[in-house]
Amino acid sequence: MPYVNVKITREGATAAQKAEIIAGVTDLLVKVLHKDPATTFVLIDEVATEDWGVGGLATEEYRRRRRD
Repeated sequence: MPYVNVKITREGATAAQKAEIIAGVTDLLVKVLHKDPATTFVLIDEVATEDWGVGGLATEEYRRRRRD
């Protein structure tokens, strides 16, 4: 009974995009690990960019520095 938690920044992912992620992750577990899709759980958490950090920086600052 796999449980996969996908975390993304809250930046407007549509319901269709989330459904595609759920289907894709489920399909991957079926293909690679032969898991039953009926008992495979995928949860998507959306996190505010100010609550997400990369390389010791908040997301917005990290992105700003990458652009410069």
